[in-house]
Amino acid sequence: MLVANPKGNYSFVRGIAPYSGGAVAADGFEIVHARFGQPVPLAAGFERVKAHLETVGRPLTALCSMELRSPRPFTFQGFNDFNAGYVKVLQQWGLFLETMNPVARTNIAPEIGAPAEPSLYGFGYTTPSKIGRKTFIVAGAGELPEGSLDPHDVIRRGELSAEALRVKAQYVMGLMTGRLVGLGVAWDLVTVAEMYTVHPVWHLLAEDVVRKMGLGAAHGVTWHYSRPPIETIEFEMDVRGCARELVL
Repeated sequence: MLVANPKGNYSFVRGIAPYSGGAVAADGFEIVHARFGQPVPLAAGFERVKAHLETVGRPLTALCSMELRSPRPFTFQGFNDFNAGYVKVLQQWGLFLETMNPVARTNIAPEIGAPAEPSLYGFGYTTPSKIGRKTFIVAGAGELPEGSLDPHDVIRRGELSAEALRVKAQYVMGLMTGRLVGLGVAWDLVTVAEMYTVHPVWHLLAEDVVRKMGLGAAHGVTWHYSRPPIETIEFEMDVRGCARELVL
């Protein structure tokens, strides 16, 4: 379900308490994607976001996505515990729309060079624009059904065969496509597609990922050698369509 968020100048796909499924800029606005040179510890990262938004003359409510990096994958309970503190900051900033969290999120655990504590890698925000096309960010998703944080729902849980990885990737691509449709956009408008896994998946990239990206395949796929945020989830993706990408 696409929900309008007038105070942030974007609409979002309704998700669960920790994050939405994605955000698309309202008419007359665009989503700018920004990332840091290196991940910043989360508390300091929130302050960096606040300072940047002040610098560019945007309110806190313009924040529409966050990209986190964790030292290692959480257990399902650990993930829930972490989310409680994360969500509290968004609520204090006045970002929630009634009981809904409009801010999309990706959270992964780098296999090499992971931060010592949960950290912020990047974020997206809206700004006035005459760009004339839709800009959007789709939240990260692994092989877990929409709305579920139940470990028993993980697709092909505990399996790492080539076939199982293909099924997982197909499922995640389905989630990405569904979220794009929910935002009113399509793969052809995707400018960045990111994949997070430590498993050998080159056998499935051509047919199960790249070929399904349509014209968006012109920009390729960025493979982060990282794990999804929760133990037993093995393959994750996120995508976006932005005209401006900043490195802060």
